[in-house]
Formats: sequence, C-alpha cells, structure tokens
Amino acid sequence: MVDALCKEIALRSKAWKKESIETIYFGGGTPSVLTAEQIRQLIEQVKSNYRVIDSVEITLECNPDDCSLENLKHWKQLGVNRLSIGIQSFRDEQLKWMNRSHQSADSLTAVRNAKEVGFKELSLDLMYGLPNMSLQEWKEQLDQLIALDPEHISAYCLTVEQKTALYKLVKDGKLHVSSNEQQSEQFELLVETLKNAGYEQYEISNFARNGHYSKHNTSYWKGAKYVGIGPSAHGYNGTERYWNQANNTFYLKELENDRLPETIEELSPFDRFNETLMIGLRTKWGASKQLLFENLSPDEEWFRTVKGYEDEKLLIQTEENLILTPAGRLLADAIASDLFIIDN
Repeated sequence: MVDALCKEIALRSKAWKKESIETIYFGGGTPSVLTAEQIRQLIEQVKSNYRVIDSVEITLECNPDDCSLENLKHWKQLGVNRLSIGIQSFRDEQLKWMNRSHQSADSLTAVRNAKEVGFKELSLDLMYGLPNMSLQEWKEQLDQLIALDPEHISAYCLTVEQKTALYKLVKDGKLHVSSNEQQSEQFELLVETLKNAGYEQYEISNFARNGHYSKHNTSYWKGAKYVGIGPSAHGYNGTERYWNQANNTFYLKELENDRLPETIEELSPFDRFNETLMIGLRTKWGASKQLLFENLSPDEEWFRTVKGYEDEKLLIQTEENLILTPAGRLLADAIASDLFIIDN
C-alpha cells in the first residue's frame, strides 16, 4: 500500500508542477500505525516530486495509544511538526462502545509524552452528542480537555451512520442517541466554555489559541487547491474534483498498471458557488464574495434572502464577505442550504 501511495504521489505531480505545497496532512484513517520508515518514505516522495516550502506544516493524525515516546521522537525527527490526537472521550465506557483501541489514561499519557518530546502544535479531538451524556458530564470533559493546555481543539457531534456497529446498537435499543435539543445545548456550552478559556472559534467545530489555526484545514475552507492521495481520497484543482476508488484491491491494481484510480467531476458554476458558500460560512472569515460571484451572479431574490438573515441578526454582510453571527452558526447548514443556487 505504501508503495502504491508513493506511485500515486509521483503520477499526480505532473499536473502540479507550478504549485507550491504548504501543508502535508496524514489523516483519513489511522496513519500512526505506519512505521517511521514508511512515514519517511511518503514524506520524501512528496518532497522529491513537488515544490514543498521550507516552513511546511506536516500534521499526523494519531491514536493516543500510538503516542509512545519512541514513536513521537521518530515523527519529530522526520519533520512532523503538528499532531492531531483523537481523544474523543475521557470516559472508558464511551470509548469501549466507540470501539476505540485506547483508554482515557492513554490520552493523558499521549499529551504528556508529546510535550516532553517537544511538539508545540497539538490539536485534541473530542466528541459531543454521545448517548446518555448529560450537560454536566460534557462540561467535566471540556474542563479535562482544557487542563491539558492544547493550542488547538476540534469538537464534533456524533453522527450515526448506517451499516456501522453503532447504528446496530442504536437500532436494537442498546444505546439512545442525544436529541437535537441536547446536542444544541452541548454545542453552546462548548463555544462558551472554550471562549472563556481563551480559545477562538475560527470554524464551527475548530478552536484555537493565539492564532494557532490548522493551516491545512484553513486552506480547504478558503477554497485552496489540494492533492488527495490514497483510497477514498479527494482532490481539487480549482475547477475539477476527483475522488479515488475506496476499494483497496482495486486501488492497488490500478496503480500497478500505472493508472490513477480516480473519478473526475468538472464542477459547474453552481457547484462552485454552493461549495464556496457552504464551506466559507462555517468559518470566522465567512464566504468570499469575490469567489462566490466570479462565475455566477445571483438574482434580486437571493439578495433579499441575505438581507432577511441580516435583519434577523444571523448574518453580517461586509464589502468582501458573508459572515455568520454566533446565533447564525447554530443554523449554518440551514442558512447555507437556503442560499444555494440550483441549476434549473
């Protein structure tokens, strides 16, 4: 698989010769199971095929139980300078039904080890909306997270996907998911608690202190081009999006034959408008009018709808951007959907 990833990195580089690579992100699974040699091989392959800037941000998503002192030292020596540690919960009983391989004690050890090795950029992930989670328990978990003193925090609401073990537990009545009202209360407590602790909500699910934003994710949200490598990976070149085959066997076979295992979609002006709007509204910067209107001009009805959200104090319109207010962020998906322009 690593050899196939390296081949895809090389094959795709031909279309990206003029671009500078500012971030490298190992994610979309559990990349911390890779050996140090495999990670080195992938980083070197990127650097030898692309124009990588000297100050490149290299993030590795990792499970707490993979964060041994030995692994952390190897990652740092390889140039990894940012870790995203998937804590998810500080309750062992919750981690168990999530089928996570670590326990809460592992999370504490992982953060302590990372700091000892010298990692300055740490992002910690936590989940809310969990079954049977009270507001008080959520507050306690947030306090535990803040006590670990990370520069960056990501918090996501649990979603129950079909054909998963969690879906079966819920369907069989063994777990009861939180209501929309409970999830909203937990989200509001999240925003308030982290704000009081000095964290800025720069995207709906992401919080940072002292401007320590994720450069990689911020680039996504601002509409930057990106190369996606690996099974199920997505990429975007400004006008087209591609996604790779999810099936590992098919992915490997295509690359053995020097073929990219991709499907390509050319984005229409409507697609680009709606995606720019949806992603931009999730951030503190808002959706760029320049990007929105470069290929599409909304009608008067659209501008009246925007004005309506302004009057309701859900949205702010500046000369450059459309920005949601804190109240508007609670309704981000609904507002974005209302402002979508559909190709008739």
